[in-house]
Amino acid sequence: MVAKKIKEILDILPDQVKLCAVSKYHPVEMIQQAYDAGQRIFGESHVQELQQKQPILPNDIEWHFIGHLQTNKVKYIAPYISLIHAVDSSRLLKEINKQAIRYNRKINCLLQLHVAEEDTKFGFSPEECLEFLRSGEYKEMSGINISGIMCMATNTDDENRIRTDFRTANNFFEQCKKEFPELTNSMQWRSWGMSDDYKIAIEEGSNIVRIGSYIFGNRTY
Repeated sequence: MVAKKIKEILDILPDQVKLCAVSKYHPVEMIQQAYDAGQRIFGESHVQELQQKQPILPNDIEWHFIGHLQTNKVKYIAPYISLIHAVDSSRLLKEINKQAIRYNRKINCLLQLHVAEEDTKFGFSPEECLEFLRSGEYKEMSGINISGIMCMATNTDDENRIRTDFRTANNFFEQCKKEFPELTNSMQWRSWGMSDDYKIAIEEGSNIVRIGSYIFGNRTY
């Protein structure tokens, strides 16, 4: 079933859109099934769970961290993490940079933009994010690449609201590319869209979608 779902999604995704299969709370056996079907990018949101899975799954998996990451946990995933989606503060980015340098790596990071109506979601407001980029702090961080923008839409059935959130993020992405030409080469990822809204997300510029329940079914906590 997992392999079938992977193939279904890959068949309909445009060529420029990557699939991040959200494997959090799902066993290694299901991840292996997805891997055997050709999937290579997997998303986890709990450091301890990722630490358990990473050593026993194939080495060429590209692990993405998609949840809220605490600064004191960065050191555990820094040796192998490929992309951190939800960088929501300059403090976190500094810690990622520190740990990347420690392991002689350059870690790709997405700045999390808060565009949803809920206060419970993390992220920079567009104004805060621009303020951070204009400060130029990131230019001194040799261990990170600012590789794009990530967001989560408002949790609602209102398709127009979801579309507006994604469009706001996409417009912000384009603004950053224009205002900060030094980021032109590194900023390539627009990470928005999950199982329920990924088709809208793609229409609104996303080129990496984070899909879990559609592939793996309901989570086993």
